[in-house]
Amino acid sequence: MPIFRRFDSRTLLLLLLGGLMLVAGSLEPRFFTGANLLNVLRQSSIIGVISLGMTVIILTGGIDLSVGSVLSLSVLFAASASKTGLPAPVAWACALLAGAGLGWVNGFGVSRLRLPPFIVTLGMMGFARGLSFIYTGGAPITGFDALFRLPGTGVFAGIPAPALLFGAAFIIVFVLLERCPWGEHIRNTGSNPVAAWGSGIDVPGTISKAYVLCGLLSALAGLMLVGRLDSAQPGAGVGYEFGAIAAVVLGGTSFSGGKGTLAGTILGVLIMGVLENGMNLLNVNPFSEQVVKGVVIAAALVAYGSLGRKSRTAG
Repeated sequence: MPIFRRFDSRTLLLLLLGGLMLVAGSLEPRFFTGANLLNVLRQSSIIGVISLGMTVIILTGGIDLSVGSVLSLSVLFAASASKTGLPAPVAWACALLAGAGLGWVNGFGVSRLRLPPFIVTLGMMGFARGLSFIYTGGAPITGFDALFRLPGTGVFAGIPAPALLFGAAFIIVFVLLERCPWGEHIRNTGSNPVAAWGSGIDVPGTISKAYVLCGLLSALAGLMLVGRLDSAQPGAGVGYEFGAIAAVVLGGTSFSGGKGTLAGTILGVLIMGVLENGMNLLNVNPFSEQVVKGVVIAAALVAYGSLGRKSRTAG
């Protein structure tokens, strides 16, 4: 498709994001109000934090289907801790430790037991979700103090706390991937694990740390969600794994591993957020919403395929 030959993937994503915003704004004037744009940021931040972890996992050549279930179980621990009277920071720490621990189990299964990531994380998805329902008896935990809810409801200098946490998580993961040797290890492991072994990289350790990071970020996203809803539910996070994977793939990260950027993931998250927000404002049928998302993702993959063929031809 010659039209794609003039642009790289980042430019295509920016054009797609800008085009979607213009269409949404022309169809619904409320879209470009300050309150709604902040709402887009707030809504995108939760799936955005999970997508950062998913990017790292996919860069290793893996996948994590358990992020939604890990989110749910982690925040239930935090909610219970808060209800027993523990200070909010301690309750938050319970969630983060739980998320990191569940991520470590995933990483152990993939890196040490050498099981397929799809199987390991699918098993964790069922285990964590089932344990969430057993732990609560299927009932939500509600009614938290204002401090505990701060990650989801706070506003600082006019910016929602979820957006600030998303930005902070992006900076941390960016430094790890782009400014630390671990990022090079992640990409080398995803590109060619055998060669990574040969160059002295601790491949199992690298993969394990990637899953721990993903679990940690899932728990952080859960704290943002429970703060926003004032409710920790055993069914929270259902389908978030697919939203995160869609954003990462839309952002240009390759499922084969080793290739992708966090900037692309951010653009993918924003595109999905603008799509959701615009269709909500327009009262689009939820089933039609899924169709539109699928079409946008498919179009992006076609564009990436064209760019890939161009680069191979040029090479």
